[in-house]
Amino acid sequence: MSIFVYQTFEVKQEKFKEAITCAKKIKKYRNEKYNHHVEMLTPITGHDYTYALLAKYEGLAEMELQNRKMFDDEEYLKLIGEFFLENIVQGSMNTQIFRTMNDIIADKKEEGEKEEEK
Repeated sequence: MSIFVYQTFEVKQEKFKEAITCAKKIKKYRNEKYNHHVEMLTPITGHDYTYALLAKYEGLAEMELQNRKMFDDEEYLKLIGEFFLENIVQGSMNTQIFRTMNDIIADKKEEGEKEEEK
């Protein structure tokens, strides 16, 4: 099952341009160097300075592996350090993790009832 990590954060208004530039670098770096896909989401409604990062992984184990690799990568740590310490409002980050829902529709009880009808 796929895993989605959804992180929202507020960009400092006085650092808006720098934050957007750095966010684009982080997206590009992660998509090129790691085995997951990242999108940066911009607001259409709501608070104008609240942005989001959406990362998709193949599963929980893959998420853990990729996170370990990222936090062992000095170049990546430099990118996120600049981004979070200089461009994001402290305490504004919220992280949620979701997984995809199983596509199986019928449960075992329904399957048993169908078998009896035949």
